[in-house]
Amino acid sequence: MSAPAGISPQARARRRPALRRPRRPLGPHPLAPRRPWRTVFFALALAGVLAAGAWTLFGSRLLAVRSVVVTGTRLVPEAQVLDAAAIQLGTPLIRVNTAEVAARVETITQVLSAKVTRSWPDRVVIVVHERTPALAVAGPGGGFDLIDSHGVVVEWVASHPFGLPLYQTASTTSLRGSPDVSAAAAVLAELPQSLRVTVLTVSAPSPEQVTLGLPSGVTVLWGGADRAGAKAQELAILMQTHARYYDVSAPGTALTK
Repeated sequence: MSAPAGISPQARARRRPALRRPRRPLGPHPLAPRRPWRTVFFALALAGVLAAGAWTLFGSRLLAVRSVVVTGTRLVPEAQVLDAAAIQLGTPLIRVNTAEVAARVETITQVLSAKVTRSWPDRVVIVVHERTPALAVAGPGGGFDLIDSHGVVVEWVASHPFGLPLYQTASTTSLRGSPDVSAAAAVLAELPQSLRVTVLTVSAPSPEQVTLGLPSGVTVLWGGADRAGAKAQELAILMQTHARYYDVSAPGTALTK
């Protein structure tokens, strides 16, 4: 398109937009190398922060043990747990080996397991899970030893506690770790509550021959801990015959006498 008549070349040149020159960056060029003193400064600052943090965790009394809390105990005195834990007040909390403390607490006979945790900034918490009595055993010197499902004696009592079946055994040795005791406890745990409260005695010549003693001299050969539901259903039907002996160890072929 031709320029309008009457406009000189000088005027046309003045009307053209001027080209802007690129601005020079105010800061250093992105590819320019940094000054060495800045790198050294930041490295020293980071090292200082790390050193201060390590000192706070491992050497300072700011995060040291000031108290040890014990929960879950009923049979075991709290003082006994604290003695076994052997945690020195003032020890940096980060240095407390929780696994080792738990292992020491679990050496107490009545303790089944222990969980130890750090509670920042200055506390250790020990949660104790005590053994639960499952059976009573007549003591050789009188009274009754209450044992858990592993045969460990939890406590001694002078009289037979209500609701805890008497475990009948001819063994005079420790029952700790006995598979017969474990089977008897497992059977009791699987019984319907309506039947469980009527059990007076339990014997187990072997893990597959758990026998229950009920009121009025009624005996039930329960067998192993398997198929508890089927055995309970068959026993409920058979007990309507008012027999004195029931064998439900093999569901489907139950016997009565």
